[in-house]
Amino acid sequence: MTTKQERINEALDVLRQLGMPNEQLNDRTAICLLALLDLPATTTWNKASNPMLGIRAILDFAREKLEHNYAENTRESIRKYSVKQLVAAGVLLHNPDMPDRAVNSSDNCYQVEPNALTLLRKYGTRSWKKTLLGYLETRQTLADQFARHRDMQLIPVVINNEYKIKLSAGKHSDLIRTIIEEFVPRFVPGGELVYVGDTGTKWGYFDEQLLHKLGVKVGNHGKIPDAVIFYREKNWLILVEAVASSGPVDGIRHAELSDLFKACSAGLVYVTAFPDRAEVMRKFLSVVAWETEVWCASDPSHLIHFNGIRFLGPYAK
Repeated sequence: MTTKQERINEALDVLRQLGMPNEQLNDRTAICLLALLDLPATTTWNKASNPMLGIRAILDFAREKLEHNYAENTRESIRKYSVKQLVAAGVLLHNPDMPDRAVNSSDNCYQVEPNALTLLRKYGTRSWKKTLLGYLETRQTLADQFARHRDMQLIPVVINNEYKIKLSAGKHSDLIRTIIEEFVPRFVPGGELVYVGDTGTKWGYFDEQLLHKLGVKVGNHGKIPDAVIFYREKNWLILVEAVASSGPVDGIRHAELSDLFKACSAGLVYVTAFPDRAEVMRKFLSVVAWETEVWCASDPSHLIHFNGIRFLGPYAK
C-alpha cells in the first residue's frame, strides 16, 4: 500500500519529468498537484480526477489526506510559488468556470487541464514515457520558459594551427572549457583565442605573437586572466576570470588588469565567469567591479551588466 510520503514523492517525480524549475520541486507544490487531482495515497493514479478547488480546499486536502497542516498565513505562498507556477506551466487552469473573475475574489479556483489529466492518469504504467514525450512535444516546459533562451548563432572560437587545448581536471578547468565552448561562440563570435590558463601548468594555450601585435608584453604570467580572447571585428580584447575557487574581477583585480594591458591597442572588456547565479549572489555580488560583465555557465545565453545606463530600455518580446 502506498504511504502518504510515497505518494508525495511520486508527485515530485511527475513535476520533475514535466520540467518544472527546481524552485517548484518541493512537497508544497507536489501536495497542491495531488489535491487538484483528488489523489490521496489510497487512490491509484488512473483514478485521478480534476475538481475545481480554491486555495482553502487545497489546504484542507493537505491536512486531511496527507497530514500536512499548513498555517493560514502560508496561503499566499502556496498560491504564488506553487499553484501560480503550475498554471504558467499549463498543468492547471485558473478560473475555468469564469476566466474574467476578479483576482481578489474569494471564488478564485483552479483545475487540472484536461490534457494534463489524461497524461497524469498514465503515471506508473508502461505507456507513461511515450505519452509524456507526446505531451511535452506540444508545449515548452516551464523551466525552458524561465530560462528564456535566445536564439543565437554559434560560431566556433578560432585557434591558430588547430591547436588542441588540454586542461587539468577540476572545477576550475571545467569552467574554462565552458567559457570556450559556450561563452565565446555566443558573445565573441569568431573570437580568436589569445590565452587560456590551466590550473596545472598555467599556460594552457598562449598566442604570444598575437598579443604582441596588440601592443601587450606580459612579464608576470601569474597576473594574466584565465582566458583572453581577441574580438577582431570590434577590436576588443576580452579578459575573462573564471571563478570556481578564487575571486572575481573586483576593484583591485580591475586595476591590476588595466595596468597589465594598458598598452593594448584594442578596447578592454572585463568579464567574470561563474558556474551559476547562486554563486554570484551568495558571495560576490557586493565586490564585482562596476563597468564589468558577469557570465554564468548555468545561464549561458545571458550576461549580467554591472553599470551601463546606455543599456536601459525594453527587450523584444
